[in-house]
Amino acid sequence: MTQLTLQSDLGIERVADLQAALQPHLDADAPLELAGDRVERVHAAGLQLLHAFVRDRAARGRRTTIVHPSPALAEAARQLALAASLGVDGDAPRSANAPGATA
Repeated sequence: MTQLTLQSDLGIERVADLQAALQPHLDADAPLELAGDRVERVHAAGLQLLHAFVRDRAARGRRTTIVHPSPALAEAARQLALAASLGVDGDAPRSANAPGATA
């Protein structure tokens, strides 16, 4: 299992940084945990990129889990109706390609 800590700022100005951090893990076979506990600021563009990354890994049969989502990350995901597909809709982290996920 590989763990990657998400940056504190997922604002539109930082989407290129997020993409650069995620890209090397897109085709990696190892399950990936994205630690969201440091996220303080979120824009729709950052969540859209995160969702696309999780969805694309799931389509390749690779497990991606967001663990310890910060309140800012969880609330932004709920507001954009992405909480379930990103696995941040409950207390326990879950894989974005687990049964019931829509990523």
